[in-house]
Amino acid sequence: MFRVPGPKGKDLCDSHLNCTRRDFLRVGGAGMLGMTLNTILRAQSASASSAFAGGSGWGKAKSVIMVYLQGGPSHLDLWDPKEPHLVPENVRSEFKTIPTKIPSVHFTNILPNLAKVNDKFTMVRSMSYTPNGLFNHTAAIYQIMTGYTTDKVSPSGQLEPPTPKDFPNFGSNITRLMPTDEPMLPFVMLPRPLQESNVVNKGGTAGFLGKAYDPYYLFPEGDDMKMDKMNHIKVDDLQLRPDVFSVRLRRRASLRDAINAQMPIIDKAVQNYNIDEFYDQALRLLVSGRARDAFNIHAEDPKLRDRYGRNAFGQSCLLARRLVEAGTKVVEVVWPKVANSDNHSWDHHVGLSYRIKNQSGPMLDQGLASLFQDLDDRGMLEDTLVVAIGEFGRSPEKGVSTSGNTNSADGRDHWPYCYTSVIGGAGIKRGYVHGKSDKTGSAPTEDPVHPMEILATIYHSMGIDPLTIVHNHLNQPRELVKAERVSALFA
Repeated sequence: MFRVPGPKGKDLCDSHLNCTRRDFLRVGGAGMLGMTLNTILRAQSASASSAFAGGSGWGKAKSVIMVYLQGGPSHLDLWDPKEPHLVPENVRSEFKTIPTKIPSVHFTNILPNLAKVNDKFTMVRSMSYTPNGLFNHTAAIYQIMTGYTTDKVSPSGQLEPPTPKDFPNFGSNITRLMPTDEPMLPFVMLPRPLQESNVVNKGGTAGFLGKAYDPYYLFPEGDDMKMDKMNHIKVDDLQLRPDVFSVRLRRRASLRDAINAQMPIIDKAVQNYNIDEFYDQALRLLVSGRARDAFNIHAEDPKLRDRYGRNAFGQSCLLARRLVEAGTKVVEVVWPKVANSDNHSWDHHVGLSYRIKNQSGPMLDQGLASLFQDLDDRGMLEDTLVVAIGEFGRSPEKGVSTSGNTNSADGRDHWPYCYTSVIGGAGIKRGYVHGKSDKTGSAPTEDPVHPMEILATIYHSMGIDPLTIVHNHLNQPRELVKAERVSALFA
């Protein structure tokens, strides 16, 4: 079914994305509307040999670790500082700059550990998008996690709570399109949900794919200020009862199979729900014990745990490495503080200098730097993609309102027009800086990158064409994401 494309980027906010090949050729029609999962997977397999798939970085990643810095860290006060004498006083960072492993590239002195390992990853200093309505957290989180915006944005910028109609989190799409026989949890989110105010986990579910593709949520008890919460992980649902040994569990499975053989009518009624398949997966997961072992963070060398940082973020990064090592495909490490809050949140409307220096900054520096170093030391960075990104940056000018919020003289508001992300591993260039911001960090001057393009890059790295079609709750065909990969990021 062919169609004439509308204006460039008509369903996006950013004209620089332009229209893509999907705007010129729409596969589908009536036949596509009735496409079965089997047909979709067959088409996905065929796409690997198509002219639109492949290329540098294609399929290099076996797993993805998304380090999600919810709240929106300030690029000017971390990894894109400006020369103090070249910017106005109300733009200038309070922090000094330090050299990094890349000549002529500087960070602030908040990131001494990351400055020693930035030769292992790429920095994108030209992240940019124009928001749909007020650019508050939930709408921006939903966009980067699903690849889609929504029309239902409240005056505050928030969305409705999660619903079965939502677009799936990218990890759910990967889990569905790349099934595995490994007895391991395919997708894990920790140590807390995505959240702005009372809107919890919007963009963090499988949405219209169904709960079978939701991540395994590892949210330890305790509020966001409980730094040692990862010491008290409970995974009772992955633990066999003491009186149920593996042999007995397998016997129960055999009994189930015998009963099912005598109940063809019931089998036919539930055949579309893959009950046997999901039961077998759960059985293998329980019997193998691999997931339980991966969550046993106490088995790690105490010195390595110290290096990551004895706090919720650092230990979550370490646990992410353990999970990937055990066979998990997607791990989302969500910054362990509600997006719009105080203390070690990145939402620095007030008290930015103190909070970055004493709370959020050191945790990020220690945890993320150790993750890159640890993965590289183990040879895992070759096939593990690591992405660290927030929903936006912070305003260059301090004390001004850009999103309807009140800001102190030492606070920066939300700023989606220019910010920085980090991406490394799985064929991504090492020691590379992509794009450039202007003299005040207000806008890109070179190679702007939309967050949806980062999502497309993740899919490409996993060997999934970003144009792959999925069907929503109304059985309407939709692309995984309406963007192309950033090919320049790959070596």
